[in-house]
Amino acid sequence: MEKVYGVIGSPISHSMSPMMHNDLFEHYKLKARYHAFHVPQEGVNAAIEGIKALGIAGINVTIPHKIDVIEYLDEVEEVAANIGAVNTIVNENGKLIGYNTDGNGFIRSLNQVISNEELCSAKVLIIGAGGAARGIFISLAAMGVKNIDIVNRTMERAHSIIDDCKFPVDSHGLGFAEAEADLGKYQVIVNTTSVGMHPNVDEMPLSLENITPKTIVSDIIYNPFETKLLQEATRRGAITQNGIGMFVYQGALAFEKWTGIFPDTDRMERLVTRLLGGKTC
Repeated sequence: MEKVYGVIGSPISHSMSPMMHNDLFEHYKLKARYHAFHVPQEGVNAAIEGIKALGIAGINVTIPHKIDVIEYLDEVEEVAANIGAVNTIVNENGKLIGYNTDGNGFIRSLNQVISNEELCSAKVLIIGAGGAARGIFISLAAMGVKNIDIVNRTMERAHSIIDDCKFPVDSHGLGFAEAEADLGKYQVIVNTTSVGMHPNVDEMPLSLENITPKTIVSDIIYNPFETKLLQEATRRGAITQNGIGMFVYQGALAFEKWTGIFPDTDRMERLVTRLLGGKTC
């Protein structure tokens, strides 16, 4: 019998997840199919009950349901509970377990340019204090990164993430002037904001004037492939990474939780890049 997987969100028609996961099911010769399900805000409870009733094997959760689904699940993994958001649900014989693969997906992508050992001893600066920042901050802290600062216009939001984190970490909320002045002390800088995303491609979230060469600058945006922030970082000798890797790895980790197979991420990245209209070689 063919297993059913999917993603719930609103809107959902733009999602690349069905193409990415269905390609993997075909590649690994698994009897499974992945669908996109539009679920309005008021329909989350009914959707979760539907997962159980229909025996859907696994679900991804995207905007705006990542927080709301938690109260309807049977169990939530520790890091996901600390983040306060779930993006992956596994149906274990009718028991729905929630996970968050966004933060760990980011880390696995980052491992392409820095090892976990090096990352744990690095000073990290996160730009922004929204949902993506929270997921990345707590996932980094959970893996043992000890020094993570957050730069944000609203200090209360930065301090909320720091105070909510249940894992040991030395962190400070910073204003932009302070962060820009001390930028040279960070080995890893991560933009989690939408500043620089299409169509506002000429914007940057902060100045890189004081960055040091070989700093890793990661931008979770992938439209455009190379934001102005990454262009400027490259010009100043930094190592750069866009958001395609995070999207691919969060999907790969979800696929692994559902099937027990960690998939070919190079294959996934080629497909996503092609879907986004970029080069595949």
